[in-house]
Amino acid sequence: MASIRRTLSPAYHDRSYQNGANSAFPVATSPSHKFLPNGKYSSSPFPSINASAVSLRRFFSSRKIWRNSLYRCLMFFVLGLVFGMTPFGHVTDIENRDVFFEIKPPHVNVQLDRDNGDRISKRDEIVLDSVSLGVDLRNEEKMVESYRYDFAPTKQLIVITPTYNRAMQAYFLNRLAQVLRLVRPPVLWIVVEANAASFETAEMLRKTGVMYRHLVCQQNSSNVKDRGVHQRNAALEHIERHRLDGIMYFADDDNVYSIELFESLREISRFGTWPVAMLAQSKNKAILEGPVCNGSHVIGWRTNEKSKRLRRFHVDMSGFAFNTTILWDPKRWRRPFSNPIRQLDTVKEGFQETTFIEQVVEDEYQMEGVPSGCSKILNWHLHLNSHNLAYPRGWLLQKNLDAVLPL
Repeated sequence: MASIRRTLSPAYHDRSYQNGANSAFPVATSPSHKFLPNGKYSSSPFPSINASAVSLRRFFSSRKIWRNSLYRCLMFFVLGLVFGMTPFGHVTDIENRDVFFEIKPPHVNVQLDRDNGDRISKRDEIVLDSVSLGVDLRNEEKMVESYRYDFAPTKQLIVITPTYNRAMQAYFLNRLAQVLRLVRPPVLWIVVEANAASFETAEMLRKTGVMYRHLVCQQNSSNVKDRGVHQRNAALEHIERHRLDGIMYFADDDNVYSIELFESLREISRFGTWPVAMLAQSKNKAILEGPVCNGSHVIGWRTNEKSKRLRRFHVDMSGFAFNTTILWDPKRWRRPFSNPIRQLDTVKEGFQETTFIEQVVEDEYQMEGVPSGCSKILNWHLHLNSHNLAYPRGWLLQKNLDAVLPL
């Protein structure tokens, strides 16, 4: 490999240098070049080997630097994680403190000036009482005692009303709807019509402001004395199919109800009953039928009709309510059978209630008296039937619920 060296000027040819030791301007030599003792300049026979060695030294030195940096980062990360997980000091919970916020407004001076010829000045000093917004949070033990972990949301009331076309249908449905509007929600009103759903009934239900479901019973009930049997069964099937949760109550549209009755229904856990006052068929006396209670325990029954002494439970159809989960969750209530609970259309008149209740409960020990002591009359069954009620002469029934007098 050819070497290139710089020629010295003639003035300096007489000077001899050894490796540039005594030169005023030392000559820098590369690793592959060096000066010989006799002053000659020679190059190394292996320059590529020297360059490779230099590059290797640089590579290993840079690799060592990166390795040290990585070790330092890892060490600081571990230290930060350890310090972050170590609790320093104590965190005081706000529940263990008594916090009080008190706002004391300044005195307000009111100057009243009136200009009526003479200037009247009146100075009144109005002092506002201090307003304190106190948040008194006691110890954790006291807070646990004050909290109610058994709190349950308001139970839904499911009211079933069978109805059919007759002269006083609009009056009965509107009267019951006005009562349900005053009941604290949630309330679901299931209205069941026979044969077909009328447009007038659906329009009236939309105007009531009560959450409702309008059902239709297709079964023929002309040969059944109690035409509401199949309609109630249709509502029971609807509740069982959709697994509606709440307290179910049969409310015929021709009865009279109090708001206190519906509020007391939410206290029922399984099956509740109460006495019902009804007007006798002769319309000359009132009959009280229902349970005799000792507190909330049912210990007997009230009845005045000898023909109904054979009944197991002396209750009117509007004198009981029960939890709907009994219909679609028999395991929860440990029912011995899982057959659908329905009203029977083959029993005699007056035995519909007792045969139905026998499917829900076994005896009086599974019943609750509502209200406590059964000492209040919460609804009336007046037997105001309108089967033979006709419109006055000249009146026309143009719609299902509206009777008009043509001009």
